[in-house]
Amino acid sequence: MQMGARSLGLQLNILPASSERDFDVVFTNLLQMRADGLVIGGDSFFNSRSEQLGELAARHKVPTIFHFREFTAGGGLASYVASLTDSYRDVGIYAARILNGERPGDLPIVEPSRFELFINLKTARALGLTPQSLLARANEVIE
Repeated sequence: MQMGARSLGLQLNILPASSERDFDVVFTNLLQMRADGLVIGGDSFFNSRSEQLGELAARHKVPTIFHFREFTAGGGLASYVASLTDSYRDVGIYAARILNGERPGDLPIVEPSRFELFINLKTARALGLTPQSLLARANEVIE
């Protein structure tokens, strides 16, 4: 992400959080830094608190993206995630291949090929954003 940000002329700040107490500190720091947005990295700690993070992002009016639909349903601006349906199908295919005698180490690595975009329209409006081109591409617009 650092390399990508630099190539776009953007500054990327990493704000760690390892407990729920850290969430308010992070959002306060974002406001003080006048950050234009927040990307929440994938982590089991954050995954299990996706709705809470969505609510905080909406309350603090910080445009935020995460990789779970529940985050967007909770008030976060957007989620962009590999298709869970495709991922579950791929797991089933792999399981069948292994049960049919193939060695797991011989199976190719599969990368997601289809992604889903979820946008919370209420949050977008509250932030003064009307991402018409993204709304047209969204798999689901949550109102």
